[in-house]
Formats: sequence, structure tokens, C-alpha cells
Amino acid sequence: MMKLCEKLLIALQGYSLTTAESCTGGGIGAAITAISGSSTVYKGGVICYANWVKEHILGVRSETLNLYGPVSYQVAEQMVIGIQKLLQADAAISVTGLAGPGGDEYGNAVGTVFVGTAFHDNTTVREYHFSGSREDVRNQATQVALQQLLEMIV
Repeated sequence: MMKLCEKLLIALQGYSLTTAESCTGGGIGAAITAISGSSTVYKGGVICYANWVKEHILGVRSETLNLYGPVSYQVAEQMVIGIQKLLQADAAISVTGLAGPGGDEYGNAVGTVFVGTAFHDNTTVREYHFSGSREDVRNQATQVALQQLLEMIV
């Protein structure tokens, strides 16, 4: 994971990065800030575990949360756009998903994760399905989120 973070930080030299994390609970920010010099790129992030934070801090519409649920393409997209705007960053990552132990009322199974990435005006959201323990799902989500943004900007 360290090598991936180093590559991402090198690719983002001269730019700024922010994160909005739900199921990863700050794991992406922790991985990035484990690298010396990351403060030249990483502005910070929001751990938005509760829907209230997604809605009132990041600007996710309540209609979106009610219609699609917090673990959805639409919410991940609004989260990444919201955090990029809130912290005025060039690049952003959002993650929302189910690490376990149970699924949700919208039909998502444990391991379902949506990752949003943004670089300038370009936004991408992808759906992933991971397996393993709660920690495994969170670690896999962190890794793919970093990789997804790296692929987007190089």
C-alpha cells in the first residue's frame, strides 16, 4: 500500500487531494499521511459514516439517500463532488460501502463498495464487490480507491 501511496503522491505533485470516507473510516487518509511529505498534496478529509454528515457537510441530497441508499453509485458521486468543492481540491476520492457484518435494505450485500474519484472536472464512480472479513473489505476498498485515482490521472 505504501508504494501505491507514493506513486499517487508523485503523480499529484503540484495538485491537491482530499477524501470523503464512509466504510473505510479514514483508512485512505491514514495510508496517504503515512508517507513523509504528503502534506504538500493532501489537504484532509471527512469521515462521513452517518448520513447526516453526507447530507449536511458534503451536500449529498436527502432524496438521493432515500431513493438509492447510502451505498450507491449516486451517493458516491455526490460525495466526491461535494468533498472536492468543500475543500477546494484538484483531486478527490469518496468511498461508501458495506464492510459487514450485514447487508442493507436496498439489496446490497456485504463487500459492496462504491468508489468515486475526481480530478478537476472529471468524475468516475465504480462499483466493487469484495470478500473476507470487515478489515479485509476496508483494506481492499482503500487500495482500489487509491489505484482508481492513480489510473485516472496518469
